[in-house]
Amino acid sequence: MTIADKINRFNKGMGTFVSRLNIALIALITIDVIFRYIFHITKTWVLELEWQLFALIFLMGSAFTLSEDKHVRVDIFYIKFSPRVQALVNILGYFMLLIPWCLLVVYTAFRYAYHAWQTMEGSPNPGGLPYYFIIKSIIVFAFVLLAMQGLVQILLELRKWKKWNI
Repeated sequence: MTIADKINRFNKGMGTFVSRLNIALIALITIDVIFRYIFHITKTWVLELEWQLFALIFLMGSAFTLSEDKHVRVDIFYIKFSPRVQALVNILGYFMLLIPWCLLVVYTAFRYAYHAWQTMEGSPNPGGLPYYFIIKSIIVFAFVLLAMQGLVQILLELRKWKKWNI
């Protein structure tokens, strides 16, 4: 098994795991709405847990989404291209957009996560969650995974080119 296969397998496993967190998020939001509108009770930590679960699902599912080729794409022109041109567009997009963007986010978010760990940052809101440093670290981890998956996708596109004897 190659490194690319291991990255693909890990990201697919992570995507499967976080997709199941959607059920927990839906249950949490449903309970929150019931308590808020029927019993007039709401807790800050519940609201913060909702957005942190959503962030976790979105961030950790992004590499999986890329591996499955289910990400948002503007298909106005792309769909009309030949498979060779599509592969070239994908390779250029990964090299010129995805990977630099991921590196920028990792560089920026790492400083925030590092500072959050140093200060053991928690919610500034009374009754909020005590561990913001975890979600800030997940931002870094998720974008590293996304960049690695981008490299895997480049290899897959290059394999397509090799298959066409170019």
